[in-house]
Amino acid sequence: MSSSAAASSLPPDLFDTTTLVSLAAAASIVLVAYAVSRRALPTGTGTPASLRFLFIWHLADALCHFVLEGSFLYHCFFSYVEADAAAAGLVASPHNFLGHGATRVYGPQAGGSNPFAQLWMVYARADRRWGGADLGVISLELLTVFFDGPVALYVAWLIAKRDPKASFWMIVLATCELYGGFMTFCPEWLIGNLNLDGSNFMYMWVYLVFFNMLWVFIPLYAMWYSYNDISHAFAVRASKKGQ
Repeated sequence: MSSSAAASSLPPDLFDTTTLVSLAAAASIVLVAYAVSRRALPTGTGTPASLRFLFIWHLADALCHFVLEGSFLYHCFFSYVEADAAAAGLVASPHNFLGHGATRVYGPQAGGSNPFAQLWMVYARADRRWGGADLGVISLELLTVFFDGPVALYVAWLIAKRDPKASFWMIVLATCELYGGFMTFCPEWLIGNLNLDGSNFMYMWVYLVFFNMLWVFIPLYAMWYSYNDISHAFAVRASKKGQ
């Protein structure tokens, strides 16, 4: 296929205004977390780079869970339209979802011009489950928003206070994040990725791979850091007992 033919096959909304604003909103969360780290942690040699990175990650993680994924849950529970999903080209809501019949369609797809609904509809181009009210996704996001979010915020606070309990809670949170990622995509793998669209670089490598693999490699790093920190503490205690 020639380069011109490949370009013409790309979705026309691949880099539209909504997409660019949505990506900028995601990036702004990291910038906010970094700015807070400059105020909450000692500068210079006062804070190791690894610990500053983990503070920024956990604060950004909490903001992502509260703001972005919290908005997803809001639209799944409170945004709906009365419509025939198939006729309207929408993702049908599960039977009897919230006690309603098949004619009520929930999710960001029913959020209209709401900025967060539009943000999720951008991501739903790569994974259509995030456009509607998928029960598996909602169940995971309930835990993510109401458990992972507070724990991530707590970890950031512990790091800022130089509290050694941060290592334990980082392991707890990382385990939750890894499990959540597996349970998000395993159902799709078992049915041949019917809801996923990896037909272009943006959908495949930015939305599906990059944004989701962040919650694999960084939690693994947090586990590794915490394991070494806890092991060191036990080694110090053992050495003191031997004196």
